[in-house]
Amino acid sequence: MNIIKSAVVGLTYELKVSKEADEIESVPFSVEVRGQEDPFYFIFGQSGLPEKFESYLVDKKEGDTFNFVISSQDAYGEADDELIMTLPKEQFSKDRGFEPAMLEEGNFLPLLDEKGFPLQAKVLKDMGAEILLDFNHPLVGFDLHFEGEVFEVREATTEELQAGQIQDEIDE
Repeated sequence: MNIIKSAVVGLTYELKVSKEADEIESVPFSVEVRGQEDPFYFIFGQSGLPEKFESYLVDKKEGDTFNFVISSQDAYGEADDELIMTLPKEQFSKDRGFEPAMLEEGNFLPLLDEKGFPLQAKVLKDMGAEILLDFNHPLVGFDLHFEGEVFEVREATTEELQAGQIQDEIDE
């Protein structure tokens, strides 16, 4: 089966990122590897991934390899200063599920938006009674280098399409 809209797709890949600064591009460095023991699964057309990512996979089938680069503009764009904000540290108390070590600079806090969807924020600075957080996507500003293989392609079930996620995630 070829990758088409609403198919469940499993990929194995290595993701490397690079960044251009003052017209000098960094050497791509690895940030994620998904092997056969832990492939990445998503419903094609409902992944929430950059549109360019899915466009490079259209019509591929199980066993096909891929190697492509998505520019930062076509991936997660550039950092938005409005997504860097200061919040009262008391909002991240132990009774809300946060441990003090979680609030250390550089850590990512698992959060939920007002609709209950998961998101994360990077702790930039502990300022005593307040904490400076960055809600930009962790890969904002980076070019994404994907190299991998299509591990599996199958039809999505009705339940998966209705839930917008694959069956293993629904069962959990």
